[in-house]
Amino acid sequence: MYGDPATIRKILTELGDTWAVVGLSNNRDRAAYGVARVLQQFGKRVIPVHPKAETVHGEPGYASLEDIPFKVDVVDVFVNSELAGPVADQAAAIGADAVWFQLGVIDEAAFDRTREAGLAMVMDRCPAIEIPALQAVS
Repeated sequence: MYGDPATIRKILTELGDTWAVVGLSNNRDRAAYGVARVLQQFGKRVIPVHPKAETVHGEPGYASLEDIPFKVDVVDVFVNSELAGPVADQAAAIGADAVWFQLGVIDEAAFDRTREAGLAMVMDRCPAIEIPALQAVS
């Protein structure tokens, strides 16, 4: 329901290749680290967004979405569900085209608000699982 195939395909293949990954740091034990690497392998530019603003996978980080000085196409959210809604609102405010809530990140009100604001939205899915599957059927 929160990740229909057409929306997943649109986000991964049509909406642009600059992905801000909220919650991405140099902690190799966190899922965001591995997912960001997979996204890079499939041609996405991955921008780390984390309070530490660390450089990750060769890309300089930013403390917040608002600090990024260029267009972000997709905001990939690796924060707990209680914090995800405000991140989705910030994504809309900076002019992103889509928001992707990772596996286990669920906020139905944020999903509805984001879609109503005109952004594509996927929730409780992982792009590192979806993008290889899309490539396999293309």
